[in-house]
Amino acid sequence: MIYRLLADLTLVIHLAFILFVAFGGLLVALRPRLAWIHVPTVLWGTSITLIGWRCPLTPLEDHLRRLGGQAGVSDSFVEHYLISIIYPQGIGQTGWMLLGIGVAGLNLAIYGWIGYRSRRAE
Repeated sequence: MIYRLLADLTLVIHLAFILFVAFGGLLVALRPRLAWIHVPTVLWGTSITLIGWRCPLTPLEDHLRRLGGQAGVSDSFVEHYLISIIYPQGIGQTGWMLLGIGVAGLNLAIYGWIGYRSRRAE
């Protein structure tokens, strides 16, 4: 039971990380000091997506599920609603590359807006 809970917790952390990579620039607009942690996460997240690396949270989650005796499919709320968001099926390599470019572009636009806003305030 503990391994299943740890696997679910890993999945939630994974989703939070993905959301922070994609939309953390909006938090930076409110708290500029978060940029020192957001920029490296964007670089890591987009690198994984563009290069095709595997995020270390994925094998950790899989390992915890195996230790918990799961075959990888479960009826838990977390798995049912979050797995398809974190691991979309049929997206393909081109889709992953476009996703990575889109995330990088979104964050560049947010940081550009932050820079523009800070220059206007001066």
